[in-house]
Amino acid sequence: MTKKQRTLEIIERLKQEYPDSDCTLDYDQAWKLLVSVRLAAQCTDARVNVVVEELYGVFPDIDALAQAPVDEIEKIVRPCGLGKSKARDINACMKMLRDEYGGKVPDDFQKLLALPGVGRKSANLIMGDVFGKPAIVTDTHCIRLVNRMGLVDGIKEPAKVEKELWKLVPPKEGSSFCHRLVDHGRAVCTARTSPYCERCCLQDICKKAGVQDT
Repeated sequence: MTKKQRTLEIIERLKQEYPDSDCTLDYDQAWKLLVSVRLAAQCTDARVNVVVEELYGVFPDIDALAQAPVDEIEKIVRPCGLGKSKARDINACMKMLRDEYGGKVPDDFQKLLALPGVGRKSANLIMGDVFGKPAIVTDTHCIRLVNRMGLVDGIKEPAKVEKELWKLVPPKEGSSFCHRLVDHGRAVCTARTSPYCERCCLQDICKKAGVQDT
């Protein structure tokens, strides 16, 4: 089985296993996803979803967050960790959206990367989930799983993993594939315990189980 064949088979099996996989951050506007994904660094999505409710109760739109004192934002987002830097990035990002993009989130990858606090993972998430464009989100689950499965070989750097996956994953599948990797990583191919290979739908094609490339 080649890497490409393995990748396509994994995509199909995960579709069957997790048909409803989606982003677990709550949002109803693109700018809110930008805020949430910044807060999600080293924090759970569940906690972020609670914190943003309070945040938007005080600062309900882009203008309000752009005008808000950074220390007031920090007081609210502190439970997510790294409160000072996250508050600073959110404030600066909202100012840039207000001043340069008329309050709209750009649907261009490079323009997203230029926003304060937005890295490749965040930009890809916005491109895929908000705009429905090809995207590969290389979060910790993705990196761990694709290495175990043998889709990449000992690569840990997110940008390099993303580059390798673009060679294997059909563009239209990238975003949903990464969401399914998160679900599989939480339920079966776990990080803090040994993976539950005995109940994995990929056991017979996974490199960790001894399957080799051809």
